[in-house]
Amino acid sequence: MALIVVDVEADGPIPHKYSMVCFGAVVVEPSLAKTFYGQTRPVSDEYVEQALAVSGFSRAEHLMFDEPGEVMRRFEQWLRENANGAAVFISDNLAFDWQWINYYFHYFTGGNPFGFSGRRIGDLYAGLEKDYFAASKWKKFRRTRHTHDPVDDAKGNAEALLKIREMGLKFPF
Repeated sequence: MALIVVDVEADGPIPHKYSMVCFGAVVVEPSLAKTFYGQTRPVSDEYVEQALAVSGFSRAEHLMFDEPGEVMRRFEQWLRENANGAAVFISDNLAFDWQWINYYFHYFTGGNPFGFSGRRIGDLYAGLEKDYFAASKWKKFRRTRHTHDPVDDAKGNAEALLKIREMGLKFPF
């Protein structure tokens, strides 16, 4: 089993009507050396300019990205090679990131290798601290700056998760 931190950038709030722009993933282990980066061309003509701008890409650039099915198949292969069996999806904003990866896997490959569940870092930290209101305080443990480059953001989140592990949260490498 491997914990995989995932971060997604998209050009709108929901899959299908809008498109995933890019995403990054990192295996949670001390080196944080196992990473994946994918860029997917739009699946829709609609987009929210402000949402797309967060990713740092223009619409013209986004239109030149790889075919989504190809990217998701590469990601699935990367998970097989790096997850040591079961892959556990972990994210800063599980409700947002999960919907994109789940939709794209099901639509383009027929199934999601993460299964049907994931974990939110803030909830794990709040549980460790036994304080519901601590859910946003874990971000202080990131070392990599939050840049909206999805690999950078996933790495920062994985760094925080490793710190939370040092504090007593038990999970495997």
